[in-house]
Amino acid sequence: MARTEQRILALGGASLQPDSTDGPLHQYLLDLTGEARPRICFIGTAGGDDATERANFYAWFARRAEATHLGLFTRRVDDIRAFLLDQDVVYVGGGNTANMLAVWRAHGVDVALRAAWEAGIILAGPSAGAICWFEGGTTDSFGPGVDALRDGLRFLTGSFCPHYDSESLRRPRYHELVGNGRLPDGFAADDGVGLLFRGTHLAEVVAAMPESRAFRVEKSRAGVEETSLKPRLLRG
Repeated sequence: MARTEQRILALGGASLQPDSTDGPLHQYLLDLTGEARPRICFIGTAGGDDATERANFYAWFARRAEATHLGLFTRRVDDIRAFLLDQDVVYVGGGNTANMLAVWRAHGVDVALRAAWEAGIILAGPSAGAICWFEGGTTDSFGPGVDALRDGLRFLTGSFCPHYDSESLRRPRYHELVGNGRLPDGFAADDGVGLLFRGTHLAEVVAAMPESRAFRVEKSRAGVEETSLKPRLLRG
């Protein structure tokens, strides 16, 4: 398959459980490939390679794509770079972002993912699977509160805040962290919202449900400026 551009779909939050309303987001992701049955790899490191999370991934994607996964706690893949370069999409699950990045770096997944991105393979994921592509973001990786994570993969500039509407601490804490300079300017997204980046620039905002929003959050003289980004509503 000829690939011509780098693309990342950062999801504010998305579920693969049977009762989820996020199906349109996942179908949108598959449609981006232009393939009838794209190859998609799930990486569940942030969730500790949880078997239920992996089963939910297969239950949704295996009917629509050639689905596989990369496990690192019980590793079965020798050449990770070659394995990821053979995919059309890499989908990263949510969980502990800091732990995920540490494990990735120990196994060379960070380097393999950059090679995949540069080759035009679409990278995507919710929460930890969105924060990781940026310089940093808001995380609960370090305890019950929300703090700054500042050692992301840096494929995209700026920061990212997921779960903007569903976790009460996220919005005020993100404003604080951007306002005091611990996190750079960035983007925030409600659950069920996806931000598509082509290259390193935001190209489109999409949502699975009406009234969901994304935001541009920037440090300003008055403190923090928040600009709403209205998504395109996806059809179910």
